Amino acid sequence: MAEQFKEQGGAATMDPNAVLRWATSKLMTQICKPQRQIKTRAQVEKNRLKSGKAHVVEYFHQAQDGYSHLAAQVLKPLSERYDIQLVCHLVSGPQGKNSAEPERLLQLSRYDSFHVAPEYGLAFPLHKEELPENLVQVASGILSALDSQAFIDHAAEIGDALWRDDEASLNSLAEQLGCNPLETVKERLDAGNARREELNHYSGAMFFYGDEWYWGVDRLYHLEQRLAELGIDRSPGTSLIVPRPEVEPGERVDDGSLTLEIYPSLRSPYTAISFDRAVKLARDTGVNLQVRPVLPMVMRGVPATRQKGMYIFRDTAREAREAGVTFGNFYDPIGEPARRGYSLYPWASKQGKGAELISAFLSCAFTKGININRDKGLKKVVELAGLDWSQAQKIVGQPGWEKLLEDNRQEMYASGLWGVPSFRLLDKSGKVLLALWGQDRLWLFAREIQRQLAARA
Repeated sequence: MAEQFKEQGGAATMDPNAVLRWATSKLMTQICKPQRQIKTRAQVEKNRLKSGKAHVVEYFHQAQDGYSHLAAQVLKPLSERYDIQLVCHLVSGPQGKNSAEPERLLQLSRYDSFHVAPEYGLAFPLHKEELPENLVQVASGILSALDSQAFIDHAAEIGDALWRDDEASLNSLAEQLGCNPLETVKERLDAGNARREELNHYSGAMFFYGDEWYWGVDRLYHLEQRLAELGIDRSPGTSLIVPRPEVEPGERVDDGSLTLEIYPSLRSPYTAISFDRAVKLARDTGVNLQVRPVLPMVMRGVPATRQKGMYIFRDTAREAREAGVTFGNFYDPIGEPARRGYSLYPWASKQGKGAELISAFLSCAFTKGININRDKGLKKVVELAGLDWSQAQKIVGQPGWEKLLEDNRQEMYASGLWGVPSFRLLDKSGKVLLALWGQDRLWLFAREIQRQLAARA
């Protein structure tokens, strides 16, 4: 194993046996089928009607999480527009193996929420530092004292005071609404965490309805569309509370003064549904494109539970369908297939085909279900990228690519990012203008490119 990967616990050697790789691939392929979602939703509604229960949406709020504060601002509009019973829970952040670098996640939630909020018509102050623990305790004490209706009515107001570091306002709200002691707050957190675990999830800012999870304001449109299809939209035909932003290149074209960096991995479903769109955005807007591949998170020592994997694949499948992207016929390239693919990247890049190689690899692994662990499968990747397999055979598996990927990882981490796909927009001098994680932020980079070009016009 390369020296720079030893600190990651040897996870870069992860190679499941053929049976496990096949079984995982079949399971995830089944999960991603649209028929499965349709069938599950129909059964959920059938069971609900039989029981006579209301449409119950559950929301899980983490006080110090930026995404939760954004979600808190749509609770009241959501409950007023749709004929639902909205039940609110207070939770802590991801626990155990589902907790990948929690400090970085909270830091990103603050930075990301600040940039996203105005685009969604919401509010979030610039808050570079961690929230003061004493204020988090007061806010949690107030939130834990509220029933669901009071939570819906006041969570955004409490969050606003918290994120503005407004101790006086928080204390006033505590007097007005009540504030539980730490022992009671812990009981409420434990109860919320237990309910979330019972429903098979791990994160804050999450909505749950009928066997599906929806992450904060970014996935609210999926939930809204589902509720509308059930006929419980009180304002049918009007714009959604939080519509899905489109990736729109815009009219202005750059002369190469800006650079869009893409940090993909060869085993990331979210990368698979966004990589080609990111490349197209760069080309349509005229910005320089720099592809900086990194190892998959699980090959960097970041744990991935079955619970987390199931959610990611289901969520990716929904996002892909909405974006009109083919996805879901999966053959797991974890371990050796990914390393073999990466070993060809420097060679492909020298021929101006680095992006094509990654695109072809992702297509074969996530849309064609090709076993890239075999030469036959890797040959298809190489030829789909427009490269010569006879030359690739002489290079595949050779060392020398590891440092490139590690340098990319370090650069990504320097911007507060660690997951994939991540993106960075740089100016002509190399200054970072915007750095965000997630395929669901590509639209924001499109808008920022246009803003940068408009400022120079």
